[in-house]
Amino acid sequence: MEALIIPDDMRSATTSRQPEQILHTVFGHGGFRGEQSEIVRHVVAGGDALILMPTGGGKSICYQLPSLCRDGVGIVVSPLIALMRNQVEALRQLGVRAAALNSSLDAGERARVRADLRAGRLDLLYVAPERLVSPDFMDMLAEIDIALFAIDEAHCISQWGHDFRPEYLQLAALGTRFPGVPRLALTATADPQTREDIRRRLDLGDARLFLASFDRPNIFYNIALKTEPKRQLLAFLKRHPGESGIVYCLSRATVDETAAWLTAQGINALAYHAGLESGLRSRRQDAFLADDGLVLVATIAFGMGIDKPDVRFVAHLDLPSSLEAYYQETGRAGRDGQPAETLLLYGLQDVTLRRRMIDQGDAPEAVKRVERSKLDALLGVCETASCRRRAILLHFGEAPPMNCGHCDNCVTAVETWDATLAVRKALSAVLRTGQRFGVGHLTDVLLGTATEKIIRFGHDKLPTFGVGVELDRRQWASVFRQMVVAGIVAVDHDQFGALCTTELSGPILRGAESVQFRRDKPAEKTVAGRSSRPRPLSPAGAAPGSEAIFEALRARRKQLATAQGVPAYVIFHDATLIALASVKPRSRSEMEAIPGMGRSKIERYGDAILETLAGAREIGIHKLTI
Repeated sequence: MEALIIPDDMRSATTSRQPEQILHTVFGHGGFRGEQSEIVRHVVAGGDALILMPTGGGKSICYQLPSLCRDGVGIVVSPLIALMRNQVEALRQLGVRAAALNSSLDAGERARVRADLRAGRLDLLYVAPERLVSPDFMDMLAEIDIALFAIDEAHCISQWGHDFRPEYLQLAALGTRFPGVPRLALTATADPQTREDIRRRLDLGDARLFLASFDRPNIFYNIALKTEPKRQLLAFLKRHPGESGIVYCLSRATVDETAAWLTAQGINALAYHAGLESGLRSRRQDAFLADDGLVLVATIAFGMGIDKPDVRFVAHLDLPSSLEAYYQETGRAGRDGQPAETLLLYGLQDVTLRRRMIDQGDAPEAVKRVERSKLDALLGVCETASCRRRAILLHFGEAPPMNCGHCDNCVTAVETWDATLAVRKALSAVLRTGQRFGVGHLTDVLLGTATEKIIRFGHDKLPTFGVGVELDRRQWASVFRQMVVAGIVAVDHDQFGALCTTELSGPILRGAESVQFRRDKPAEKTVAGRSSRPRPLSPAGAAPGSEAIFEALRARRKQLATAQGVPAYVIFHDATLIALASVKPRSRSEMEAIPGMGRSKIERYGDAILETLAGAREIGIHKLTI
């Protein structure tokens, strides 16, 4: 595909209007969002930057646009081939001379990219970190003009981050080798500790910090106890007919089983994990990017770098490893700014498994302490009786309102209760049985259930036998789960899940401290949001007949995308189609005011859009066909 070359007078960085010019004529945006304007001006002037901005917040503009303003080529470090491919294709659609250099190219293709790079025929080049720091590539870069270095997914450099990648550590050499070239580190997920680690490891001590809000107001958060996960998932998916989404599972076996079960229920679902043959993984990823209404059931091997804007939901059937991981994975929904929904199912087994994975891992103890802290932050969000969004944003250092009105806890208030006496009874059972038994056996003791095991160990003779009959088995399960999460008891993995006391147990047993727990919702309400989920934005509200025109434009977009072998969103985002359906421009010049309709898009697709809109006027909305 031949790319439209950016005119030299728009790349000279000589006027204050130039970034706005490029933003409008190339990217088709009417103005900057949030911190974008200040970031762009800072980088165009040659400054280094550490940029923290949520998924869907417009991070890519912060390095793509300055690359077009400054002399030379912008070098973008990206960890995944999929991300490179998607962004390069999207930039070429805008008329930007972009390329990627990665292992998916054959020798001839790599040679052509290198030739274009040396000849100054590229505006942006995407590379993997290990390729960038190779001696021969660094030597080649020393011979050309470089506009900037953009290090995307910068949290990968931090050992405190949830996706540490050792190859990122070598990127600190860029500042020494190319001292006059601005460097940007960008991430959508980093708590204060990880931010400082990024700054230190990339030698960005003088870089200006740009910190946007981590709030994703269009995402509705649901977190529920895992009771019947398949049934709960199916109820959730039925609220999203014909929509694209991701279902995360911890193991490959669960991925395969869940995808097969959903298919049997009539859901268009595919499995994705690292155990599949690479070609099959690529085809399934491409299908997810290209198709509407596909549910991808995946391990966390899927997701980073996926730029699909119209993912309407993300579900977790197992507990993620940290609050950062949860935030990033749920953040793959609703990148287009339209309403999206998430669901996380969890239980005591999830908590125990995650803690065992940390304890039995090979990481140094200092890293394990951080991993435990990050997991505990997620568990705090799971168990909170207050606003989920507030708990998430507090973790990232923000001061959000008390109530967002857009999570399950805000929509349906959660009761709390004084669990002090119940916890004391549970601790007594733990101690009197010798700290050698798990939740099931301890619950039998408290309920006075004389099982064979209870009788064999003589636990029917204990003073605590039968003292907990005021609660049922489900309620005791809730008590023990929240005790584990709160650290009142610990799980002894060497004793097959036996509970043991901690330093927090004593004050409660002595009556020096009280305990408040959340009251779990009844099982039939554990998939929240049946009436609370926000309805997707509809173009129909903009003008009479707009919804039918929107569907016609979607169909035309699909035709154009299929003909080029690219995902539909690379042609236009839904937001652009909604605006076109509402405004109904009659000429190319009228299209210039539509968000996402830059110069190259108008030249490429303007006639097709006008033809579709004219068909609507001539045939009539109710008889519209393409």
